Order: sequence, then structure tokens, then C-alpha cells
Amino acid sequence: MAAAARLWRLRRRLAGPVAAARSSSSSAAPPEKLTLRRQAEGVRSIVLNNPKKRNALSLSMLQALKEDLLHDAKSKELRVIVISAEGPVFCSGHDLKELTSEDDVKHHSQVFAICAEVMTLIQKLPVPVIAQVNGLATAAGCQLVASCDIAVASEKSQFATPGVNIGLFCSTPAVALGRSLPRKVALEMLFTGEPLSAHEALMHGLVSKVVPEDKLEEETMRISRKICESSKSVLALGKATFYRQMAQDLDTAYKITSQVMVDNLTLRDGQEGIEAFIQKRKPVWSHSQDEKK
Repeated sequence: MAAAARLWRLRRRLAGPVAAARSSSSSAAPPEKLTLRRQAEGVRSIVLNNPKKRNALSLSMLQALKEDLLHDAKSKELRVIVISAEGPVFCSGHDLKELTSEDDVKHHSQVFAICAEVMTLIQKLPVPVIAQVNGLATAAGCQLVASCDIAVASEKSQFATPGVNIGLFCSTPAVALGRSLPRKVALEMLFTGEPLSAHEALMHGLVSKVVPEDKLEEETMRISRKICESSKSVLALGKATFYRQMAQDLDTAYKITSQVMVDNLTLRDGQEGIEAFIQKRKPVWSHSQDEKK
């Protein structure tokens, strides 16, 4: 009997911590998603959702952003994508903790490879991508803004490539920056790390519009809704052609775009738009992205 009692007491002592651990495990809140994706009326919103880490583009964040961009990208319901962020920092760039000597060259290469993939993916998507910036965008975060088709910023926003100040030159952000800004402006940012104000970014072409903070979402949605009024097939063709011809010399660019204008006329929406204009009526666009007449 005494042995049985001791065994019973032992089991109770052991059961206590196990039960507590189970209770703690079951009540623990699941980790918050690094990005939030929602879609309504043709507009997909992707929110960078890691404000505690200044929305750093960690490997996990980049993978989540890539997934959100690619999700059902060819759907006829998707017309425009808006990238915004939680917290006072839009995006602080790469997570520097992933770039220390504790991780090997293979890991570092993976981080920069997927970052480049995400940035180029934005311009390859068949729909316009808008950056809605409310706060600081630095390094790869500035690169993200420069890579988007359109950028709307609040008056308090700032843009910088400060890598030079910590011994890591912003070479990959320079790719997008050098294609959005005049060379001397881009190089001053890269050489000094000093930020551009929102109005300076607007003056030099890094962003499309600057508005008061309380009007930021309203203006972004106004632009989004205007895009949604146009033909998706025509926009997809136009976006792809714009980026293709930018890399060419003048003669080649005109040769490419002249042929695309002819191709545009073979689209059902190309003819519908012209006929609607002549008849003074609102066009009725097709739902297919590449439907021809």
C-alpha cells in the first residue's frame, strides 16, 4: 500500500508540469503572418506586417511577398496590386542579422537572389503594382519602392540607401534606383546614405505623388479604381512593352512599339475601345487577358 501511494504521488508531481506545458502550448497565440493579403473589387492589398522588425526584407518576408504577388496573378478578377506596410517604417531593407558571418555564402546568395527575383517579378506581372508608402523606406525597402510601377507617398515619408555607412554598399538597390532617378541624384544617395524627403523624391521621379498622411489611402485607391476601369489585356500588353522598350536604343524601341500597336488592334478590347470612342459610349471590356477579335 505504501509503495502504491508513493507511486501515485510521483505520478501527480510529473503530471503537473506536463499539464501546464500542454495548457501553455494550447493557449499560445499563433505567430502573426509576415504579410497580409486581401482582395476586393479588383484591388489586391499586400501589407508588410512585421513592424517590430521595421518590416525588414528577411528571407521569410521575401518568400511571403513573392507568394502574395504570384497568387492567382492571371485571374480575371485581379486588376491592380497595392503594397503597403504596418507601422512607422515602410521597409528598412534586408534583415542584417541574416547577413552576418554566422550564415554562409550560400545563405547570403539565396537572400539576394530571391530579393532580385521579387523586384523583377513586380515588373513582369500583368497588372500594375503600386507602392503606398507611409514612413521610412531604406536600402532594399527603397529598392522595393523604385521597382513598383507607381508609388504614392505621404508627406512624412523618406527614402535612403545608407548601406555605405555600415560597410555594405547598396549595389542591388542601385539597380532600381539608377533606373528611377537621374544618375547624379542616385549616386549622391548611394555615396552619402542621406535620405530624400518625400517632396525631393517626387521632384526627382522616385515617387509618383505625395499627399498628406490622412489622404494616402484615399489617393492610392483613387488611382487603383481608375486603373480598374481600363481593359486588363490592353494594360498587360502596354506594361510589358513599356519595360521591354526601355532597355532598347531609340530605333529598336520604335520598331518594337510600332508592332505592338498593330498587335493591340488585334485585341478585341482594342477595337471595342475605338468603336466606343467613335460612338460616344462607354466601352465594354472583355474578361480574357489575351482575347483577340
